[in-house]
Formats: sequence, structure tokens, C-alpha cells
Amino acid sequence: MPFTPLHLGPGLALKALGGRHFSFLTFGLAQVAMDIEPLLGLMTGAERLHGPTHTYLAALGIALAVAVITPLLGRPILRRWNREVEWVRLPWLIVPEDFSRLPVLMGAFLGTLSHVWLDSLMHADLTPLAPWSEVNGWLAAVSGESLRVGCLVAGLVGLIAWTVRAWHRGRRQSSASGRVRCRNAWSAVEDRDDRQSRVSTSRRIVQ
Repeated sequence: MPFTPLHLGPGLALKALGGRHFSFLTFGLAQVAMDIEPLLGLMTGAERLHGPTHTYLAALGIALAVAVITPLLGRPILRRWNREVEWVRLPWLIVPEDFSRLPVLMGAFLGTLSHVWLDSLMHADLTPLAPWSEVNGWLAAVSGESLRVGCLVAGLVGLIAWTVRAWHRGRRQSSASGRVRCRNAWSAVEDRDDRQSRVSTSRRIVQ
């Protein structure tokens, strides 16, 4: 596909399925990393846009590189995101600034490998199995229009599912916080009554 955003559709669907075990941010960074070669090719007028980086072998190496740099690049992005959603009073959309190994690796590897596979469906200059084979057996397996629609639908469904899950999680956390505040308030009342009772008892003894 010519633009990274279309690759993000399947990523949103994977996020809805994988939840906290899948880093969508890492997936997005993987798409950007994979499209560096085509971008440079467009800028320089190269005859082939999808060359050495668009193979499954290269995708594994790029995924490892993305996994390493994600915490460095991702934290400022998440901080900005969290400030924005807090400013618009949508705290249930706040994302933890946590880059655990499993979610990052899942996002990186699924990001680069899915990128190669999706591009192999529509780009004739792509040889995903190189250096072992120059054949692209997936080429034109589906039409470009169907592929774009599929990515958009996957993205829409994934976005809705992720939003609903985040909203429910936010409600549960809010309810839990409310119960804790109620318990703390009740404990404070009990402590106050207990102190007053001890003071009254002490006064009676003195009298």
C-alpha cells in the first residue's frame, strides 16, 4: 500500500483483540520504519520502491530495531496523548506509559510482517521470500480496492471495540476509586466517633 495509514487498520483490530498484550504504538512505528525505503525511492525517483526491506527476513530485523527504539520514541508520544485526553476530560482514554517486553515485541513483529504481507498483495516489485525466492505468490490475490476497504473496515471495527473496552475499563476504575473513597470516609467517621467516645469516657472517670 502506498501510505502507512492504511496499514494501521489491521493494527487497530489487533489492538482490540490483544488488549494490553499488544502495543498499537509500536505497531504504528513499525509501519513508519517499513515505509522509509519507499519514501526515499519516491524522493529519488528509484525504479523499484519495495526492495530489500520488504522481505520477511528484513522485516524480522526491522522489528527488533523498532522494539529497541520504541520506549525512547514512544514515551513523549504517550505523554502528549495523555495530556490531551485529560485536557478534554476523557481520562478513560489515558494510556499507561509502560513498555513491557511482550506488547512491544508483539506490536513490532506483527507490524513489520503484516506490512510485508499486505504490500505483497498489490506491489509487483516486491519479493517477500527473498533471498530464497524471487516469486511473489500473493500478488493480486485480492483487488487493490478490496484490500483498501478491508483495511478501513478492520480499522473502524477495531477502533470501536478498543474505545468501548477503554470506556468500560474507565468506569470500573472510577467505581473502584469511589468505593475506596467511601470506605476511607467511613473509616474517618468511625475513628472520629471512637476518639470522641474515649474522650467522654476519660471525662467521666475524672469526674
